[in-house]
Amino acid sequence: MDSFFRSEEMCLVQLFFQTESAHNCIDELGHLGLVQFKDLHPGTADFQRRFVKEVKKCEEMERILRKQLYFVTFFDKLEQELKEINSNRDTLRQNFTQLTEINHLLHMTDDFFVEVESQMTISELPSEDSVYSSRRASYASTNGSLKLGFVAGVIKHERFPAFEKILWRLFHGNFVLRHAEIKPHQEENMEVFVKKDVFVVFVQGDQVRGKIRKLCDGFHASMYPCPNNAAARKEMRTNVNMRMEDLRLVLKRTEEFRVTTLTAAAANLREWTAKVKKMKAIYYTLNLCNIDITQKLIIAEIWCPVSDLSSVHAALIKGSEQTGSSVTPIMNRIHTQQTPPTFNRTNVFTSGFQNIIDAYGVGDYQEINPAPYTMVTFPFLFAVMFGDCGHGLLMTLLAVWLILHEEHFRKLKNELVDMLVSGRYIILLMGIYSIYTGLIYNDCFSKSFNLFGSSWSVRHMFHPQGPWTNETLHNSDYLQLDPLVSGVYSGNPYPFGIDPMWNIALNKLLFLNSYKMKMSVIIGVVHMLFGVMLSLGNYINFKDVVLKFIPELVFMLSLFGYLTFLILYKWCVVIKSDSAPSILLLFINMMFFDYSSNGAMLYKTQKPVQIFLVVVAGVMVPWLLFAKPLLMYREHKTIFIRFVLMLMNANTQVFSVIYHSSFYFKMNHIKYIQTIFSLQISMGDIFVYQGIHTIEYCLGCISNTASYLRLWALSLAHAELSEVLWKMVLQVALRVTSGMGSVLLAVTFATFAVLTVTILLVMEGLSAFLHALRLHWVEFQNKFYQGSGYKFSPLSFDKMLNMK
Repeated sequence: MDSFFRSEEMCLVQLFFQTESAHNCIDELGHLGLVQFKDLHPGTADFQRRFVKEVKKCEEMERILRKQLYFVTFFDKLEQELKEINSNRDTLRQNFTQLTEINHLLHMTDDFFVEVESQMTISELPSEDSVYSSRRASYASTNGSLKLGFVAGVIKHERFPAFEKILWRLFHGNFVLRHAEIKPHQEENMEVFVKKDVFVVFVQGDQVRGKIRKLCDGFHASMYPCPNNAAARKEMRTNVNMRMEDLRLVLKRTEEFRVTTLTAAAANLREWTAKVKKMKAIYYTLNLCNIDITQKLIIAEIWCPVSDLSSVHAALIKGSEQTGSSVTPIMNRIHTQQTPPTFNRTNVFTSGFQNIIDAYGVGDYQEINPAPYTMVTFPFLFAVMFGDCGHGLLMTLLAVWLILHEEHFRKLKNELVDMLVSGRYIILLMGIYSIYTGLIYNDCFSKSFNLFGSSWSVRHMFHPQGPWTNETLHNSDYLQLDPLVSGVYSGNPYPFGIDPMWNIALNKLLFLNSYKMKMSVIIGVVHMLFGVMLSLGNYINFKDVVLKFIPELVFMLSLFGYLTFLILYKWCVVIKSDSAPSILLLFINMMFFDYSSNGAMLYKTQKPVQIFLVVVAGVMVPWLLFAKPLLMYREHKTIFIRFVLMLMNANTQVFSVIYHSSFYFKMNHIKYIQTIFSLQISMGDIFVYQGIHTIEYCLGCISNTASYLRLWALSLAHAELSEVLWKMVLQVALRVTSGMGSVLLAVTFATFAVLTVTILLVMEGLSAFLHALRLHWVEFQNKFYQGSGYKFSPLSFDKMLNMK
């Protein structure tokens, strides 16, 4: 139970186990999750470690598995089979693409010749020798007809404009160019489809055609043979279409077989991924260990909780037995001066609060853990600023929804959703506490409950019991209830929370201002005093009770504890409002010893009590400032004298002096042992350090108390925003009595709900959360929590596999 309130007691253990059993032993320790391995080669680079090749192999396996392909090391057959499938599929797709391009090329060529035939005005059928004469007759040779040829191919769509421009520059328009865009087939994947154009260039001369082919090669255009006559082209198109149909069928069967193979492999993908991650973690851990000269023994050093040593030893024996090793692993506990890591055990409920503490800073070893107390104080301070029954109920329902559907939300892999799921129990407690404070404030969506009947009665203010008449009621803008009139105030306060009568009172804001401001001061002082009391555990452990704890506690109680007493006392006694003294003025006059004014006192012996408390608080300041440095100086002087006498007599050793020195010096100031050997000490540095601590604590008590007034400010802001939304949105629709009133009410209620969620729940909730976080980090934890340690990071396969 002590480990719940303070970090676990840790120990440094040396492990010895055989090389052949190392893998299984570390595997068992990883499943246990209670061992942090220490790096025995801190100055060695990663590439110089023994098992770096194995780590690289595991990283390669992880990379392949992330692509959801195949598991290389353990399934060679599957790897080879998939490689062959992928290679054959790529070859078939390439052949199918070529046939598709040829088909489009033949189709465009036929269309071109048909178009030329329709445009011919002579009876001679068009041929490759005469097709150009209709458009370029002026370039015909006088010796005979033109000898035309053509070059056909396929080029990428974005390259065609540049290709056409270069053709015009090279041949000055002495060619005929036709092109068409290849349309994708319905079965083709549009994501991998590449836009291409089919082109045919008619030119004169073989030399010119050779230049065009070189130009096509430069633009990476694919050139295909095309027959010169229509019959050959028709026959070729028929053959191409038949081959395309065959390839479509083969591709379909290949893709189905590939999907079947991958589906069967995907069933084991998660298991393979977990195994690879474990292997990588084991080899990485082995890189932290030492191997003896014989290469048969591995030596490791680990941090582990003292209470779990038996579990660690059992895990090592189990791992050794799995490999059939004849030598049992050995555990040797080492006594060390190194600071152990901080380990606080958590569960699903406490982990969220522990994360809040660790975000401020990981606690020192064996330091008081604030998390158990934060589980109560954090949602309570949030609820003080967020007090509303309705809003708290909505937040509670959200938390219950997150808890019931936790697994579903974790599968979404959304950062914001993961953050909400991790803090689901924090949200649950904040919602429950908000319902409680909402009942205290008697506030539910800015409306009050009248569960027990109000303690105030308006009826008794009318004649004959009171001074009011019907004329008074009609002629007055506002009326004030007089508790001195018999029957107006019952004398018994409202049983729980604030009386609902205040919800319709004009001075409601003034009353709540005073109430919540004083409540904030009381909560703040109690919270800080609780933090000071928690520091007693640390001071007992580090032997600082008399020098730090007592002056800090007395200083806080003398001033701010007394301020809380004045507030409570004024609430408890009956005082007329016109003669009641101001608590603020009383406290200021107390600090300045100003009793010259004739201001009223709350009780008879108030003046001497206040003078005594201020004097006591003043005495605590020099005590806190000088006691510890002077004691340290005395310790040093005594040891210095003994050290000199020891050197003169030469009859003992240096370390015996340190051994016989006081417990205070040994426990808290081991770092000053080095100054003893150098016979030097800087008292100035010690006084400066202690002076900073004293000033920070004394002034911090004042500023921290004022900081708790944010509870009052945010609580009023939340209540006023809720009231504004009610009066300016929903109440307006409720007063409409026309025929469309129901429609307007539905629209207005939707608007009211959206504004309530976005402004009051999300924005105001986030604001209250951050302010409660600040009050814990700055005002509460600085009274006892250093947060300068380092976290215990064990080898845990469960945490590793659950990481995103």
